[in-house]
Amino acid sequence: MSSSTTSTGPLKRKAFDADSSQPNKTAKKIHPFFTQGTKGLEQSQGSFKWLKSLGPKSTCLHGVNLEPPSRTKVAFLDLDGTIIKSNLGSKNTSWEWWRPQVPGALKKLHEDGYSIVIVSNQALKSAALKTWRDKIPSIAASLSTIPFRLFAATAKDYYRKPMIGIWMELKRIFNEDGVEIDQSSSFFVGDAAGRQYAGGRSDFSGTDRKWALNIGIAFHTPEEWFLGVPVHTNIKLEGFQVSSLPEMPLYTPTSLPLIPDPRVVEIVLFVGYPSLGKTSFYSRYLKPAGYVHVNQDVLGSRAKCILGVEQALDQGLSCVVGENHRFVTPFFVRLMFYVPPDNTNRDAQTRKYYVDLAQKRQVSVRCFHFSGSMELAWHNNLYRAFNMPPSVAAREPKRDLVPYLAFTSYKGAFEEPELSEGFSEIRKINWVFEGNEEERRHWSMWMQLEGR
Repeated sequence: MSSSTTSTGPLKRKAFDADSSQPNKTAKKIHPFFTQGTKGLEQSQGSFKWLKSLGPKSTCLHGVNLEPPSRTKVAFLDLDGTIIKSNLGSKNTSWEWWRPQVPGALKKLHEDGYSIVIVSNQALKSAALKTWRDKIPSIAASLSTIPFRLFAATAKDYYRKPMIGIWMELKRIFNEDGVEIDQSSSFFVGDAAGRQYAGGRSDFSGTDRKWALNIGIAFHTPEEWFLGVPVHTNIKLEGFQVSSLPEMPLYTPTSLPLIPDPRVVEIVLFVGYPSLGKTSFYSRYLKPAGYVHVNQDVLGSRAKCILGVEQALDQGLSCVVGENHRFVTPFFVRLMFYVPPDNTNRDAQTRKYYVDLAQKRQVSVRCFHFSGSMELAWHNNLYRAFNMPPSVAAREPKRDLVPYLAFTSYKGAFEEPELSEGFSEIRKINWVFEGNEEERRHWSMWMQLEGR
């Protein structure tokens, strides 16, 4: 993707709804199938029905119009700003087609052998979400001969675009019908496309385009698909991309062994953002060498951590001090009452407790600084909580999403480790992805959730 224009502000969806303030003077010249709105239809459920919501917390709405067939070719479409005009913030169930061509184009897709699937992000407050839900049967009634399936992500979780939860659910549903989706023949139409325009204007988001990239299907904007306008090539997708990471060795300097030779009893302090692989690094490289892992997430307080280190040293064992973020409390509780822990050893004062202990016990103390950025750490956090391949998620312990506040608080209080603090060595640990091809593909996807 490239961009020759720097964006100074996103366009609201309504900016793309031409003449939205003008009455539809040509509506009477078009068959009612193409122009009917909601009048007289709001109370009618018609052929549309809501099915059981998906996900452990029922955060993904799921509904069908008629009996949508499972076909190898799938036409995915966004709803607001693509099928209907955006009506964000509306307190009523009124709606209009995005353009008069929309219903006819949907009818042709069905006739051409496509399954039609609507995929929408709707992280709304309860009242607004109810209003949105109430207008869906009305839209379906205007498509009374066109079967379709609808998914709506109502939380910032696994189902929200660009996360692939809805895609995985659809694959499961189709597989149960003995149908495998042909990604090369499928496509997605959406208005959140990352388009850049003259004068610093831009799309409000690139989420739809990212979703298509994540699942490996073609992407079109509504203008391109319904109106046949030329493809817009000035695209800029904001957010973290793993392709931006340079290739680096696992640790530097590389000239010294990771484990001292000859072996000595020592304390190793892990420093770094959550989700940079500290626990995995310990399990792979230090645990086999007999190092004990002490962390405040498990023990609950610094005093207990210091006691744990002392007990390890008493037994002649080397010790690693660092965090192991595996939250089990509900996310909203963590968000409201979260107190940033000091077990990331982010500042000199916190590290001093263990440096002083090492000096008191006359053992060496080293610092392993996990140097990845906050953007990388947050990306890894989303991957672990939401986007691991099913085969990996099934065998790994469940990891809840670490609150964004944990990352910003670390950044705000971080002090670069220095040898003058009393360390015998500061080893820089770089992020190097370790996993198979499927794991790398899932980790490399776009995973930003707007608003965190």
